Amino acid sequence: MDEKEKMLSGLLYDANYDKALIEERTKCKSLCYEYNNLPPYEIEKRKILIEKILGSTKENFLVEQPFQCDYGYNISIGENFYANHNLIILDPGKVEFGDNVFIGPNCGFYTPEHPLDAETRNKGLEYAKPIKVGNNVWFGGNVVVLGGVTIGDNAVIGAGSVVTKDIPSNVAAVGNPCKVIRVIDNGTI
Repeated sequence: MDEKEKMLSGLLYDANYDKALIEERTKCKSLCYEYNNLPPYEIEKRKILIEKILGSTKENFLVEQPFQCDYGYNISIGENFYANHNLIILDPGKVEFGDNVFIGPNCGFYTPEHPLDAETRNKGLEYAKPIKVGNNVWFGGNVVVLGGVTIGDNAVIGAGSVVTKDIPSNVAAVGNPCKVIRVIDNGTI
């Protein structure tokens, strides 16, 4: 099993020194650089580049500049997806967004995790856990979502939250660590 196969399987893999993964990240980061340096009014060119970067997209979406990711091919976005400025997705693991997802500025979705053991960590080894976001989810600004988290449909994640555990559907959640504060009933809190 090569390092990419290990990465995609959630096993420990060589993130720092494997030449094939370094080349894939460099290619993706080069596309992100190109995307981030397009004039904002070049909407069609921006859309074409995001479609080259990401694993799958639907028809209607907008990702504001700047945007960064590691590989791109592990990211899928649903219909009517919107991400505000400074979205960062570290995607050695899969990151899936449903339909009607709105992401505030300065948000991060981080699938890699590092061993607690310093000797193993210093070898450049890591593993990745997926992130899954349901439909109709809204993230306030400066939210961080860690690997292994699933966020249910119709959830609202408050600004500044750090999401370390699953969030169920139809709730408002906030904090560090992020916790449910209210059930959302028929569109009201």
